[in-house]
Amino acid sequence: MHPSEVLFQGKHKPVSIPVCDHYAGSEKLMQKSIALQQELGPVFDITLDCEDGAAAGNEEEHAKLVATIIASDDNRFNRIGVRIHDVTHPCFEQDIVTVITKATAKRLAYIVIPKVDGVSDVVRAIDAVNVHAKKHGRKNLPIHVLIETHGALQDAHAIAALPQVECLSFGIMDFVSAHFGAVPGTAMRSPGQFTHPLVTRAKLEISAACHAHGKVPSHNVTTEIKDTAVVANDATRASGEFGYTRMWSIHPNQIKPILKALAPRSSEVSEASAILSEAHAAQWGPIQYNGKLHDRASYRYYWAILQRAKASGMPIPESAGSFL
Repeated sequence: MHPSEVLFQGKHKPVSIPVCDHYAGSEKLMQKSIALQQELGPVFDITLDCEDGAAAGNEEEHAKLVATIIASDDNRFNRIGVRIHDVTHPCFEQDIVTVITKATAKRLAYIVIPKVDGVSDVVRAIDAVNVHAKKHGRKNLPIHVLIETHGALQDAHAIAALPQVECLSFGIMDFVSAHFGAVPGTAMRSPGQFTHPLVTRAKLEISAACHAHGKVPSHNVTTEIKDTAVVANDATRASGEFGYTRMWSIHPNQIKPILKALAPRSSEVSEASAILSEAHAAQWGPIQYNGKLHDRASYRYYWAILQRAKASGMPIPESAGSFL
């Protein structure tokens, strides 16, 4: 039997999506990002930005551009999503109508909802998306939610529990700004973002909510775009200390360091493949491997390692390929 049938009985299989989410706002940056995705493969997602990418007064034309790109042959892997305006913005409904067309409905990877104040805003947004997606034959379009307000953080578990939500992202800049100077600006970047108690609490709450419901926690941006070592270190800390399995990129130079930092080590992939192969041979009963006992609890861990490796574009041993 397939691991997903055996190891997650009675539970939903955890969401698995690429570990890097690259944001692009202008047409030039969108095309540059898509060219890189075509070169590297579907190992990172691209989010086309209708919220901050559109100039004031040009929101509808910008959304039309986004829809055109999603529907084009350039969208080779169907791993392009869209961030729309928030539910209180006059362009919220317009964004949905413009972006979700007959040509794009089945090719859109996800929709990102920003600046929610709580779970009720997310439910409202999902209902609006579903009305228009259904018209074009798409059900359960994945929803990503930006957690960047006090209310959203308070409702993080309830938001992550919504079936259609597959990812929560931390919007660190808006979150810090929401404290009106009580949290210093240094907490928006390293090392402060990993040490300030109010910020680390928020990161941990989001990560815990996601893992409790099998969803993906996505770490905030790194504003440093020239020194890739800073990006790599931020991604490593986000993963190793806070349990984040995905991270934003705001510049093409950030993509590869994030991919490398969030991918498992080759030795981990080899070990996971060997253990799962032996477990499969034992019909998923307990086994001994290198003198240590393993059962379904550890099998779930090693299966997740292989999922991360696949999402990062790492080679998977042939013996374990059937487990993914």
